[in-house]
Amino acid sequence: MQIDTPQQDPVILPPRSVQGGWTTRGWLGAGSAAALVLLLALTGCGVWALGHATDVNGRLTERWSPALIASVRMESALINQETGIRGYGMTGKREFLEPYRDGVAQEKAADRELARLAEGVERATADLARVRELSGRWQATTARPVSDAADPVGSAQQHTESGKAAFDAVRAALTEQQAHIEAERDQARDDLRAARDLRNMVFTTIACVVLALIALAFAGLRRGVQVPLDRLRTDVREIADGRFEHSIALSGPADLRALATDVDGMRRRLAGELEFSDRARAQLDEQATELRRSNEELEQFAYVASHDLQEPLRKVASFCQLLERRYADQLDDRAKQYIAFAVDGANRMQTLIGDLLAFSRVGRLHADDADVSLETVLRRTVNSLATVIEEAGAVLTHDPLPAVHGDQTQLGVLLQNLISNSVKFRAPGTVPRIHISAHGPADGAEGDEPRWEFAVSDNGIGIDQEYAERIFVIFQRLHTRDTYPGNGIGLALCKKIVEYHGGTITLDTGHTPGTRFVFTLPLAHAEPSPADSSS
Repeated sequence: MQIDTPQQDPVILPPRSVQGGWTTRGWLGAGSAAALVLLLALTGCGVWALGHATDVNGRLTERWSPALIASVRMESALINQETGIRGYGMTGKREFLEPYRDGVAQEKAADRELARLAEGVERATADLARVRELSGRWQATTARPVSDAADPVGSAQQHTESGKAAFDAVRAALTEQQAHIEAERDQARDDLRAARDLRNMVFTTIACVVLALIALAFAGLRRGVQVPLDRLRTDVREIADGRFEHSIALSGPADLRALATDVDGMRRRLAGELEFSDRARAQLDEQATELRRSNEELEQFAYVASHDLQEPLRKVASFCQLLERRYADQLDDRAKQYIAFAVDGANRMQTLIGDLLAFSRVGRLHADDADVSLETVLRRTVNSLATVIEEAGAVLTHDPLPAVHGDQTQLGVLLQNLISNSVKFRAPGTVPRIHISAHGPADGAEGDEPRWEFAVSDNGIGIDQEYAERIFVIFQRLHTRDTYPGNGIGLALCKKIVEYHGGTITLDTGHTPGTRFVFTLPLAHAEPSPADSSS
């Protein structure tokens, strides 16, 4: 019976349009760029504040504090010079000149240090020049004349007043210099404090801005991405639960709205195809019911036809044989030959009808699938073929056979046909040797369950490679009936039985001499029962 599938196309509603707008990538890019610019600006401010604080700290610690120390050392060196000259002028002893000479050396060292530190600072340079001028004047008017005089006591008394006035001027200049340096140092200390406050404020601002950016990013992602995705996920879950009429809301950035539109379009298509599928399923159910009814009628017809066909054939054969016996003396050899042809044709027609019925019943009748011990099936098959095997003198061997899942009766028919073929198509003058091997379980094709692989091999006449596919076609024969009897249905029946069990059967064209058929069967679901094994 031919099944007409519905031809109507599924109803697919047009998708909703998506208005333009920023995508998630656009929002993220713009937000990241703005945040990066702001962070770069704040970083620049922080670098400037840190550099400013470093400069101010360097001005305090590397210029004015060392300058004040050097000024104090210069003052101490000049005092040592004045003390040495005064002691030498009062006593005339040369050892009093040692503090003077040491003071001169110390003064020069302090002068060099102050000159380096005062470089570029006008007031500090002027103060140093003033101290140098007054110190040199005192040296010229008092210190050197007394130290070089033959009568230091008299020379000292002569320069007492002028020397005191000159050294007092030096003291005043040093005091003024130190006051200016202390003022600069205090100013640098105040600047350093302000710079540190500015630095702390800038870095605090940077930290606050970073935290604010993180909070804004989290809030933006939640509002712009997470919430629309959660809404989309909820809608999709509704559809996944089977509510295809549920519409998907559009929200969020443009790309998420586009995604929601695509998903909604898929929902609409699925809804249309589901409606189409429901209509098709309803039609298929009706046609399947009609087909089952028709098959039942065909099966009944096959049984009736086989019975009605076999009964006339039996009558034809019986009456032909009866005619031969009753009128044997009146029939010549030609008539007897014609009667033999008629009887043989009727018998072959009966056999052919029986084989056709057996072929059509595979998978429909006696389909009692269970775990079957092939050892038991083989033993029963050999018992049924004992006479044929004994007459041919065949030697049958086999590997330990496992349990498989299938129909015990059909598996028996499979082994019986393969073994009887090996016996029938034996090589003349050769003892038939038949071996049944088992390998596995082996993996099948991708997604298939593992299966046992079996092979039935013999040393018979063999089959040419060009007939490897033809031999499994029903009624295909490679020899005449006079040479090898049969209807050419045995291997076709074997193929149908193996395929009913989900396996494959092929001819191993590389096996010589003889024939080797390889087929697969499914694994047993459980161990065979003791009753089955002992039967």
